[in-house]
Amino acid sequence: MPQRKQPHEQTKTGLGPISRRDFALSSVAILGAASAPHAASDPRPVPSPPPAAASARKIRITVNRWNYELTVEPEWVLRDVLRQQLGLLSVKDMCNGHGACGSCTVIVDGRPVLSCMTLGVECDGANIETAEGVADSRPDLIEAYVLNHCMQCGYCTPGFLVTAKALLDRVMRPAESEIREALGGNLCRCGTYPRHPIAVLEAAGGRA
Repeated sequence: MPQRKQPHEQTKTGLGPISRRDFALSSVAILGAASAPHAASDPRPVPSPPPAAASARKIRITVNRWNYELTVEPEWVLRDVLRQQLGLLSVKDMCNGHGACGSCTVIVDGRPVLSCMTLGVECDGANIETAEGVADSRPDLIEAYVLNHCMQCGYCTPGFLVTAKALLDRVMRPAESEIREALGGNLCRCGTYPRHPIAVLEAAGGRA
């Protein structure tokens, strides 16, 4: 019966047979040496590390007559700043940030803007109004919207209200055609479009 030799009794000479373990270790060593970069002979340039991310910035904004100092990242859009940092949930997002629905509209320095397409850092020093502010500054507009059944699910309503308020701030008694043009960028999946000009005209002191 053949006897197994202890490891110290094994001898290997030349290219004789080797154990599986030694073969595996030798293969790993050879492959590792072949794939290791050689600074002196490898002509390929060593890639530089990616640039460090830009640091956050502090901005000061006035929102619905309240002053805030916020720390924002350069890539944050105003919609997320208002929702996540200030809890203003009237600012909606129906089109996934493509600027196509108007549900995220807010008033910035007197102009209706799409907050999903506006960077927060660009609003440093700005005066901003959301639907929560419209409820305080123009309760008559809110009441006209309710009495004239301008909403069903209500998701798009804040964007309509903010856009209408911006129009009434600029034109005290707009014509129906002006109202329709101003609200043309706001989408309503429930199809309440015919009711909005009626409500805005009522809030402005007239009817269609």
